[in-house]
Order: sequence, then C-alpha cells, then structure tokens
Amino acid sequence: MTMLENLAVPDFSVPSTAGSDFSLAAAKGRHVVIYFYPKDDTPGCTTEGAAFRDLYPEFQAAGCDVVGVSRDTLASHAKFKAKMAFPFELLADTDEAVCTMFGVMKMKNMYGKQVRGVERSTFLIDRDGVLRKEWRGVKVPGHVDDVLAAVKAL
Repeated sequence: MTMLENLAVPDFSVPSTAGSDFSLAAAKGRHVVIYFYPKDDTPGCTTEGAAFRDLYPEFQAAGCDVVGVSRDTLASHAKFKAKMAFPFELLADTDEAVCTMFGVMKMKNMYGKQVRGVERSTFLIDRDGVLRKEWRGVKVPGHVDDVLAAVKAL
C-alpha cells in the first residue's frame, strides 16, 4: 500500500525513543512530519537529522511534530539521538511495517550491488491525519527548508 495525498493516513504504532510506542492517532490535533531515512549515524542521515534538529523550534512554533523512522533498533536510535542531540523522537520500524505502509522500501545500488533499503522520503500529515505532501527520493540539501515552508503553508 502506498499513501496518497489528501487521504487519511491509517493509524500505526511503533516503538519510539520516548520509551513508549508512537501512535499517529495520539498526534491528532498537531501536524506531523515523518521522515524516513536509511541508517543511523551515516553521513546523509546525520546531515538530514541535524537540519530537522536545527529548525525544530520553527516546526514546533507552527504546531508540527517531527519524527524520524528507520529500520534500526531502539538501542541504535537512542545512541544516534543522544549523539546528535535530536529534540524529536526516532521510531524503530525493525519489521518494516511502517516503511511498507508508506511505500519507501526500494531496490538501491550500493557499491555496484542491488540492495533493498529505505528510500529517503518525507511525509507531511495535517492535524486531522490527512497526508498533505510527500517528498520521495529526497536529496538532503535544502530539503528541510522545503518541508518547513509546506508546514507553514497549511
């Protein structure tokens, strides 16, 4: 299943670095940015996370929460979050259920080999749980600024 813009996103629940599961239903009433990234503590993922961290106060001021999702474990997420001082939670989708729901699992080339992995993607869900915008195949430079502008336009 792939998400479609302007349709409600089904609820899901996944372990979070907050120590409890993150549920989309529990976030109702606030906009939510969900960004999917390939792997903790890698160059592109670190740069992207840092950009969300640096603009996080502006997201919060716009009534928007931010969460990052990858297939890494909670232990890996906890280390990455602490190292980077992320003010937002990271979600451990170790069984790929949420990645599959959002259609971000793709075949990618890595060092000349085909590997299955997470395509860097971001989704903006409004306070009513409706998908308002998606970015797929994200290139990190300038991306978080584009996401923030879309949040502010809601």
